[in-house]
Amino acid sequence: ERRDIILYYQPQIAVATGKVTGLEALARWHHAERGWVPPAEFIPVAERMGLIKPLTAHLIELALTQSHAWEKAAIAVPLAVNVSMRNLLDPRFPQMLEDSMATTGVDPGRIKLEITESAVMAEPARVLETMHRLRSGGVRFSIDDFGTGYSSLAYLQRLPVEEIKIDRSFVAGLTKDEGSAAIVRATIELAANLGLEVVAEGVEDEATLQILKRLGCSTAQGYHISRPLPVEEVAGWIRDRSAGTADRPAA
Repeated sequence: ERRDIILYYQPQIAVATGKVTGLEALARWHHAERGWVPPAEFIPVAERMGLIKPLTAHLIELALTQSHAWEKAAIAVPLAVNVSMRNLLDPRFPQMLEDSMATTGVDPGRIKLEITESAVMAEPARVLETMHRLRSGGVRFSIDDFGTGYSSLAYLQRLPVEEIKIDRSFVAGLTKDEGSAAIVRATIELAANLGLEVVAEGVEDEATLQILKRLGCSTAQGYHISRPLPVEEVAGWIRDRSAGTADRPAA
């Protein structure tokens, strides 16, 4: 049942200042018998059963409606939503998203679509066409799980993206694996050369956050900052965080 699949929201912060810079909407399914089922289990099933398109439409509507409610409550932070390869290849997807934004009254500039490298490379020409259409309307894009796919630097430069997210597998090894540290360092330098922002996923401790700060990473996300929050906890968390960082000097 779609109504059993809800959204939690994980905050993102500026590494240098600690200020909230955005939220990522994450799907959660509460099964009547199994309890909480992780996305890694139910998303692939939805893909195989051909249900990912209506599921994504449902989740996007939830996310946009909530984003507009926060905006009216003076909590206007960008919201990232994950979309799949099937969505990007669906010729009806751009219109569906545009209609949802118009219906909910959300500023397209506050919406960021997260797509994986593998999704981008599936059918590059069609994906690029979809991305350019939505980008022209104000929607922004982020490449998720960067470093785990096989996109080339030349192709990355052609994409209308403004952000890349370093996969958590590399971030997790920052404090103990020189290979992971080298990959993270090179990714941050690459992004800087291309004028892109960088989000480090899976930041689990202060030591990792401090290394990211020294490397010049712009944004961080992970349990050290906050677990994914149910919708009723988000506004309070952001207000508390904003109050706590208001007088904190930039690093």
